[in-house]
Amino acid sequence: MESLSPNIFVNNINKTIEFYTLLGFELAMSVPETGPDLVWAMMVKGNVTLMFQSIESLAEDLPEIKRTDGGSLLFYIKLQGIRVFFEDIKDKVTVLKGLEKTFYGATEFSILDNNSYVLTFSEDE
Repeated sequence: MESLSPNIFVNNINKTIEFYTLLGFELAMSVPETGPDLVWAMMVKGNVTLMFQSIESLAEDLPEIKRTDGGSLLFYIKLQGIRVFFEDIKDKVTVLKGLEKTFYGATEFSILDNNSYVLTFSEDE
C-alpha cells in the first residue's frame, strides 16, 4: 500500500470547498471542472489529500452509501505550526476542543467541519 485518500460523502460540494479553503486547502480537481453543480472535488494541503463527493452522485450505482451529517469518523491531521494555524482559523470555525497538551506529548485541537465531521489537528511539539 502506498497511500490513503478518503472520499468523503457530503451534501454540498461548493460549501465544503469554501470551508476547507478556510483551513488552507486548495482545490486540485473537480467534476465538472467548473460550475455550481459540482459532484466531486479533490482538495490538497501539503501531504494531505481529501476527496469530497456528493451523496446524490452515487445514489443509483451504490445505494448502500447513505448517511446523515457527521458520523462516527474523526480525521486526525498532523501538521507543523499548530499554534499559528489555530489562531488563524479559531474564529472562522466551530472549535470543539481548544489547544491542549495530551498525555502522549502532542498538542492538539478539534473542530467541526461544515458536514459535521470532526477534524483533530496535532503537532508533536
